[in-house]
Amino acid sequence: MCEKKVTPMTKGKFSTSPQERYLEDYVEGDIHELGPVAITEDEIVRFGKTFDPQLFHTDPEGAKNTVYGGLIASGWHTCGLFMRLFVQHYLPGRASLGSPGVDELRWLKPVRPGDELTLRITVHRVKPSRSKPDRGVLFSFCEMLNQQRDVVATMMAMNLIRYRDRG
Repeated sequence: MCEKKVTPMTKGKFSTSPQERYLEDYVEGDIHELGPVAITEDEIVRFGKTFDPQLFHTDPEGAKNTVYGGLIASGWHTCGLFMRLFVQHYLPGRASLGSPGVDELRWLKPVRPGDELTLRITVHRVKPSRSKPDRGVLFSFCEMLNQQRDVVATMMAMNLIRYRDRG
């Protein structure tokens, strides 16, 4: 597993709330940090039993005898926590038109009970649509960090977003 360590960076600041945000409010190169959000043993087990019933996600005692040496969150659970922060604090409320998906999703380090996760987002690219001038695609490089600032997961998110003053 990759043990990438990160350091704090200069953070961008939106001049608008999520409800008032449009594509032109995202500046390439800006970095936004959101969170933290804590994860508990009960949440890990409940999610694991419901969506990813592997021993190391569902049984704290049994997980001690796995390669992880203890209970870990499902990567999909980590993605769910990412999505909550992403939607509540980063995506525009009215201007969001959904997503065609994510690229390069990676789970780099286990997430364990008691971890506090922060989402760091770098505005990677803003690409206007060629066929629909009222919108474009926002590419956001996303990293989930634990309380030691270790990167535990990464992905490149793509979102379709309207412009404020076009079309």
